[in-house]
Amino acid sequence: MKKLFFFGVLIIITSCATEKLNFSPLSNSFYSEAKSSDSDRGLKKSINIKENVNASEISNLISTFPKFKNTDLNNEVTNLKYSLQNYLYALDAGNMSGKDRSIKSFEKSYKKIQKLRQHLDKDDDEILNRYLVRLKTNISVIEDSLKGN
Repeated sequence: MKKLFFFGVLIIITSCATEKLNFSPLSNSFYSEAKSSDSDRGLKKSINIKENVNASEISNLISTFPKFKNTDLNNEVTNLKYSLQNYLYALDAGNMSGKDRSIKSFEKSYKKIQKLRQHLDKDDDEILNRYLVRLKTNISVIEDSLKGN
């Protein structure tokens, strides 16, 4: 009888002391939302760059950006790529001040590239224009989606 009582108490203690693991992704997200305060929810605006089509296209454009004969233009394109990479990293991390700095750097490089475009032949100018328009369009879509949140 003492053994039965001891095992009964042991089972009750262990069942109360441990929680059953829940592998459901929904319950984890609900728990973390319930735990965070209302002010925390409003501040976090990040984009998962692995799942965002516009961020993926920006990354693809960075990797396929053509080289030109003009070395000054190529140097400025390198600066543009660097600021775009920083933009994507800041988006992924939810770093809004870093994102804003990267956009300003992008705009500065973009303006310099626009001035250097005058020295390109017509075909290279059209190629460069296509890349720049697609980059600006994707950034605008991402920025609009952030403002909508």
